[in-house]
Amino acid sequence: MRLLLAEDEKELARALTVILERSHYSVDAVYDGEEALAYLSNSSYDGAILDIMMSKMDGLAVLKEIRRQGNPVPILFLTAKSDIDDKVEGLDAGADDYLTKPFAAKELLARIRAMTRENVGAVNSILKLGNLCLDLPSYTLSSPSGSLRLANKEFQMLEMLMGNPGQLIPSERFLERIWGYESEAGTNAVWVYISYLRKKLSTLQANVQIKAARNAGYYLEETT
Repeated sequence: MRLLLAEDEKELARALTVILERSHYSVDAVYDGEEALAYLSNSSYDGAILDIMMSKMDGLAVLKEIRRQGNPVPILFLTAKSDIDDKVEGLDAGADDYLTKPFAAKELLARIRAMTRENVGAVNSILKLGNLCLDLPSYTLSSPSGSLRLANKEFQMLEMLMGNPGQLIPSERFLERIWGYESEAGTNAVWVYISYLRKKLSTLQANVQIKAARNAGYYLEETT
């Protein structure tokens, strides 16, 4: 699951990024409202965490603009403000939840799970293709031959492939979705993780293969 974190206190942003990544989220961190709006407008996220008091553009303005654009991404506000009017304004503008600083990491993670639960619940929690099952909550890939728990990036890549069987997914889309569009990772990184996944499919004796279209991308194909 991919999140955008917009927090202008860089030390706090780094600490939150570590906490989120250890909880198996993929995180893009930005440090002002204009960056947050650009990222949300040009990329796809499962949720966003926005500080209200940011430079260049505050979190409320970012929220109002992305809602004007029709972007339904779940939004959690972080703020030092505790006044009830600020909470009401944020929720009325389309925020999904509100967390006042300081807060415990466990509470932040619980709030994120709660606000993204509706989106997760909108799709089956288990993806199936051929003799493979991918359990989304547990990151577990299984077949009649056994089961394996996937690493974070492996899971995200296979989730994209199994969610779009037979559909070509360009390497650039993997990079944008999983590594972030400003990452310095190149297509070789995608190839490395595709290799890891192919080995795991082989271990599980899957009747599904990851196929490559030269210089174009990858797709899943069920074999007979």
